[in-house]
Amino acid sequence: MNALIDYIQKEIHITYNKKFSKKYIKDKLIPIINYICSSKSKKFLFGGSQGIGKSSFINIISKTIEKFYDKKILLLSLDNYYLSKKQRLVLSKKIHKLLVTRGVPGTHDIKKLVKNVKQFNQEKYPITTPQFDKLIDDKIKLNKTIKTKCDILFLEGWCCGSSEIPKKFLYKNINNLEKINDPKNQWRNFYNKKLKIEYKKLFKLFDELIFLKTSSFDNVYKWRLKQEKTNQSKNKKLKRMSANEIKVFVQHYEKITKWMMKDLNKKAQIVIKFEKNHKISSINFN
Repeated sequence: MNALIDYIQKEIHITYNKKFSKKYIKDKLIPIINYICSSKSKKFLFGGSQGIGKSSFINIISKTIEKFYDKKILLLSLDNYYLSKKQRLVLSKKIHKLLVTRGVPGTHDIKKLVKNVKQFNQEKYPITTPQFDKLIDDKIKLNKTIKTKCDILFLEGWCCGSSEIPKKFLYKNINNLEKINDPKNQWRNFYNKKLKIEYKKLFKLFDELIFLKTSSFDNVYKWRLKQEKTNQSKNKKLKRMSANEIKVFVQHYEKITKWMMKDLNKKAQIVIKFEKNHKISSINFN
């Protein structure tokens, strides 16, 4: 147990440049790892808002399981299945202008993702997955190839696990983006239909849902603002989004995120609540 905790503590420090206490790791991370490893389930879905730290969190969990539990993890990210800029531009002209921005259901290549999940089920390797670069907001030609058979599949993504949104909430304007750009609900109806049909079929392929819940939607904007600064430091040539541009960008995700915060408290097998500082404040096993 000590070696396990020490390893996680080290990985957290590498990832976040912060030192979390051994008690925190024992109380907040070990139970999640034990749950996954003792479960008979093989496919886990991780949902959670923008900026909450899904990728970093799940990467630490994955590396720990592979090192200490001798299980190979196939880690997929919904973000890598975003449609290209060109594809989204076509979609925006054909259906609604807001679809030029990546994010909502309907802006992913779900057919390819379903194919990859079924390859895992059938143990058909190699599995080739697409890659998306958020810094240039486009797909890249270099794919990732998984040659070794994996024991567990993780899929993480901001809207993973979301169900169709009830019309009463869907049509209520909760921000200016909706009010100004989608007065006839065309954009909302489009992504909600995608949730109801294509995304529902994808999510049903998974055995368990783990929901990373933010304590407040206000955190999303602050996290995304911080993320933008980090992105800029990685590539100085890229134009940095202004605070107002980030505010508008986040509004694309707001309705589904808030719906998930209401809807998944009892539906998810595990609900992990994250505070503004990215620390876990509670874990609920349903």
